[in-house]
Amino acid sequence: MFGGKVILITGGTGSFGNQILKHLLKENPIEIRIFSRDEKKQFDMQQKYEDKRIRFFIGDVRDFNRVLEVTRGVDIIFHAAALKQVPNCEFNPMEAVKTNIIGADNVRRASIINGVEVVVSISTDKAVKPVNVMGMTKAIQERIMINANGNGTKFVVVRYGNVIGSRGSVIPFFRERIRKGEFLPITDMRMTRFLLTLDEAIGLVFKAASEGKGGEVFVKKMPAAKVVDIAKVMAKAITGRDNYPIKEVGIRPGEKIHEVLVSEEEMKRAIEIETHYIIYPYGKIASPKLLQDIGEYTSFNTQRMNEEQIETLLRKEGWIG
Repeated sequence: MFGGKVILITGGTGSFGNQILKHLLKENPIEIRIFSRDEKKQFDMQQKYEDKRIRFFIGDVRDFNRVLEVTRGVDIIFHAAALKQVPNCEFNPMEAVKTNIIGADNVRRASIINGVEVVVSISTDKAVKPVNVMGMTKAIQERIMINANGNGTKFVVVRYGNVIGSRGSVIPFFRERIRKGEFLPITDMRMTRFLLTLDEAIGLVFKAASEGKGGEVFVKKMPAAKVVDIAKVMAKAITGRDNYPIKEVGIRPGEKIHEVLVSEEEMKRAIEIETHYIIYPYGKIASPKLLQDIGEYTSFNTQRMNEEQIETLLRKEGWIG
């Protein structure tokens, strides 16, 4: 699908951008454009890859004219640019609106004007039944993309939970605190989160790009874990201590106890296969095709990883030795 294509990755210097770039380079594209605001990260990325097929563009998705320039001649877009830190968005809501909503609409408009073939928008579990600004803005971003179909460009959305080791996530945060000998803060001992590897996230994105007809939300089924169990496993593996200090510090602004990937309303217009849910736009399927009778798909009712399984996964991903 990607051979001979010009591909754009917005937010391309982030964890997702770095990972998908490695996969895309194997697919023989003509050109991959990295679009982001951070010139230092772009410089580091350029030194790392030294591949003439990669071009770097400084800019911001908030700037429509710049987005219009960068999307000219592009065949496929992976839209990953976002403000995604929940507390930061909570206290700076208009900044989240500018990037996550207006930025997404700029990508939508520019893609249609420039005849882009496919746009895959990266979303999050926090967009489902949102209780925080980050989730609310991503929920609107999903609607912007889903409702853009019918203009010659195919828009699809992928939605997933926490990617293991992504920038700003809990696993690198815990590892850094353990190395400094600092206690591990847990906002609530009951809290659960979905866990997904970067490779699995890329696989989901490629599936949506190749199989989506336009307007669908692709959701990969994935296991979840209690955050306190992740903390215990990492502390024991790194320090050898069973009694490493872990403290409950209270929920941060905008946090949920459990995350939701498919809501009960969405279940009424979804199909379920062994590894995925695919949510269709309103009126696109007559009735849902579901393998199991659950009201919604959450980090509470999905497969729950025990400490041994968490340890195996973190070792495989290189986060503990």
